[in-house]
Amino acid sequence: MSALKKVLTISGSSRAGSSNVSLLEALRTIDATKEYILYNTLNLLPVFAAESDHAPWPSEVLKWRAALADVDAVVICTPEYLHNLPAQIKSALEWIASSGELVGKPTLAMTYTPGEPRGARAMQSLLWSLEAIDARVVAQVSLYRNQIKVENSKLLGDQEIIELLTEVLGML
Repeated sequence: MSALKKVLTISGSSRAGSSNVSLLEALRTIDATKEYILYNTLNLLPVFAAESDHAPWPSEVLKWRAALADVDAVVICTPEYLHNLPAQIKSALEWIASSGELVGKPTLAMTYTPGEPRGARAMQSLLWSLEAIDARVVAQVSLYRNQIKVENSKLLGDQEIIELLTEVLGML
């Protein structure tokens, strides 16, 4: 029997108790065919500076790169701050631009915000960043808390959206 595919889940939110983290943790309840690993220490990464992108790299950068290299696929779920990506997810992606951990790696881009149209600009920014680092985006999904929510680690709400999410997870 082969090992489960490993999927690294990454929240763009820096807030403790983030709804994005809760959503990512709930993924395993709708897809038991993969091992979902939450990477929740982006806040420990230093802010990216091109002149620092050389050996010796900060230990947190090495941990970030190793976590990405050790998985088969990635799910990034982010809120929208000031019509864009939160700074910590943008900086984290910049740290891997030169090292290439996401090149060709199946990646699911998601936003999770209170309601439409919030998230559209963050999604576009995320897609541009993922394109720049040659990630293989298999799907993009915009989710809204007024349609789907997490309670007791389970997704509740619009069943069609939960089915859609199940389908796109199968693409990883």
